[in-house]
Amino acid sequence: MSKWISRLLAILIGGGLIYMVGSKVYELKQGDATPKTAKKKGGARTVSVDLASAEIGQVRETLVLTGALKPKEMVDVTPKAAGRLTKTYFRIGDQVKQGDLVAELEDSELQQRVRRAEAAIAVNAASVSQRDAELSNVRANLQRSQQLFEEGLLSPQEFEQQKTSQAMIEAQVELARAQKEQSEAELRELKIQLAQMKIYAPLGGIVALRYVDEGAVVSPTSPIVRIVNLSTLVTQGNVPERSIGKLRVGNVAEVRVDAIPDEVFHGRISRISPVLDAATRSALIEIDIQNPANVLKAEMFARINLDLGTTRQATLIPRDGLVYRGQQPGVYVLEDENKPVFRPIETGMTRENQVEVLANLDPGTKIVGRGATMLRDGDRIAVAGAGGGGGAASKKGGSSDNGAEAEAPAQGAGKKGAAKKAAT
Repeated sequence: MSKWISRLLAILIGGGLIYMVGSKVYELKQGDATPKTAKKKGGARTVSVDLASAEIGQVRETLVLTGALKPKEMVDVTPKAAGRLTKTYFRIGDQVKQGDLVAELEDSELQQRVRRAEAAIAVNAASVSQRDAELSNVRANLQRSQQLFEEGLLSPQEFEQQKTSQAMIEAQVELARAQKEQSEAELRELKIQLAQMKIYAPLGGIVALRYVDEGAVVSPTSPIVRIVNLSTLVTQGNVPERSIGKLRVGNVAEVRVDAIPDEVFHGRISRISPVLDAATRSALIEIDIQNPANVLKAEMFARINLDLGTTRQATLIPRDGLVYRGQQPGVYVLEDENKPVFRPIETGMTRENQVEVLANLDPGTKIVGRGATMLRDGDRIAVAGAGGGGGAASKKGGSSDNGAEAEAPAQGAGKKGAAKKAAT
């Protein structure tokens, strides 16, 4: 028993010694690492930037709308009668001219009914001819009876019978002619139904969809193909109440699509709704966009730029100076000589390289321009070019009469240099 107790004591003592030594080594390592980390955290970064300033400039008022492109003319081609589809002549993407034969329905039964109606007309025509001959014969007999009656050789009773026979034959002739007209009307109706077995294109364009294949049973509510005319596309947008009075039918619009970013298309306002939406206080407008080469496709996402034809003064900053914290836009303002402070602002229109500031930034305020997006709280700045870059950026930011439409090519040229200095 004492032997097992001795072994247990030895194990406990050994484990305690190992724990003490390990703890000491860990404390020494932590002590060596702590000063370095504190030093790293305590030092502030220095980022190379350009300076700019908020300037007063002229902004040309424009309105930007977004929407999907729709074909101005689009139709689902449906049959006028029910039947089995036996033949289709166009597939998706095919060009169709107005009046082209699109599809055919099974018409063998109708053709048989047409032949039967034509035969009935022939029978009725023969009956009319027969009745006409009988009427001619009765009229001749009545004429002879008239002479005999006048000469006293024919009794009045027999003469009246001859007149009655003529009236009956005349009625039979009218009946035969009416039956013939009825058969002709039935034939015309059958021919109309037979013609409805062929389905023609009501407009020219491109086949966009094909709903059914040959062999399907269709009805007047079942479309066969969809034809769209893409020569003119249409898009709609809602214009705020404050801007609707500045628009007129015929105003030119610039249209851009994401699928063709390097090309600008032109359209015109074709309709302006006379009634505003009570919930949004906006009016619906419609813009026609010419597409002669069929480059644009239906349902493409489009951005429409409408020139309202007016200008106004606004506070402008370079676009490079605009930064975001979450959804909040802002700028870095120089409160100290080289320590920027983030200031939230309210932005308005954006044009190329300039942004309109609506609130919380006075004209003339110095801000960080190029390089602002690399800054964090507590960073210090070094002005690129010993301060020369800041003056140049500020000058370019507010010198144009077009305000937010001014170009600033120099601001895009130094991004790589600023990023490299900041990294070093």
